[in-house]
Amino acid sequence: MMENIVIRTNVQTPIYQQLYDQMASQIMNGMMEADSLLPSIRGFARELRVSIITIKKTWEMLEQNGLIYTIGGKGSYVQKNTPTMLKSKKMESVKEAVRQCILQAHQMGLSQDEMVKLFQKEYNQITEDGLLSHQNDISK
Repeated sequence: MMENIVIRTNVQTPIYQQLYDQMASQIMNGMMEADSLLPSIRGFARELRVSIITIKKTWEMLEQNGLIYTIGGKGSYVQKNTPTMLKSKKMESVKEAVRQCILQAHQMGLSQDEMVKLFQKEYNQITEDGLLSHQNDISK
């Protein structure tokens, strides 16, 4: 079953990307069972009070990344993935985020050493704040 979805209107991240990130995370962490039916695009849009186009774009991204599949006239379902496939998808997702951070840091003039120290400092702070859980361990 899908966990709570949070839409933040005070950030620059588009709503479809926020939805994709949260749903992809839930699927990759096994919080949504394989072959479980997703809400209809119209119903989910109504529930979240967003455009149908926003949900359609989210579903398209999930399908393009092999996380869901659609059966015409029946709906969209969570794709069955092996643990190895899920780990690969997790790593690829995080890799892209890390690449973007590295490029931004480089554009800001940070050295590799400064980037590594910043990453370690933020990781430690997040850990101290109790924001990490074993459930989200990428090695799963």
